[in-house]
Amino acid sequence: MQCSIVVAIPNGRYRGFYECVGSLLMSLMEANQAISISALQHYIYCPRQCGLIHVAQVWSENLHTQKGRREHDRVDVPEYELKAGVRIERALPVWSEKLGLTGKCDVVEFHADGSVYPVEYKHGPRKKGLHDDIQLCAQAICLEEMLDVSIAEGAIYHVKSRRRRKVALDDGLRLKLIETVQSVRAMNASQTVPKPEFGKHCEQCSLQDICMPDVQKVGLNLFDPLEV
Repeated sequence: MQCSIVVAIPNGRYRGFYECVGSLLMSLMEANQAISISALQHYIYCPRQCGLIHVAQVWSENLHTQKGRREHDRVDVPEYELKAGVRIERALPVWSEKLGLTGKCDVVEFHADGSVYPVEYKHGPRKKGLHDDIQLCAQAICLEEMLDVSIAEGAIYHVKSRRRRKVALDDGLRLKLIETVQSVRAMNASQTVPKPEFGKHCEQCSLQDICMPDVQKVGLNLFDPLEV
């Protein structure tokens, strides 16, 4: 049985209740194979990376991921503050029953005019591709469903440059998000790790030594059982 819940804009007095509701719903959805928003970002960056993390359950860190984790630690503590009339919520749990998504927003700004503005933190400079934009879009869609609002724009905050990059959450990006959700769900259902696509994106990947894309390139798939 499915139910729809609209959550009012968080108030500090009710933050604990809000988190409990979010945790409960996310647990129920995860039991029905909900998709983590981070999986969508991983899939757009590299389908094989997504499969290794979310299907094979492997993970490794390098300098880039360690720096990114440290930066995220600064906003990964649930709290709120008021700045110039804007309520800023950090580490806000979000979910979508319609798409079967769960995740957490780094920062969500609630403005006096009722507008809601999600902000995703990233350590390094802007990278080619839509992986960060898709992650932000997924967060926005969750917020829209939870709060019964429309969100036309969000931002990626690049910690290194201390600059925000505005992201238009248009129909094209939303369609790409839905396609990605379908692809990740199919991958999870088949429990198959996608084959590697060796490219420049492999250079900074923390799973490079596990994936070994240069070896896979010549035809040896280390994640496929050898025939005896």
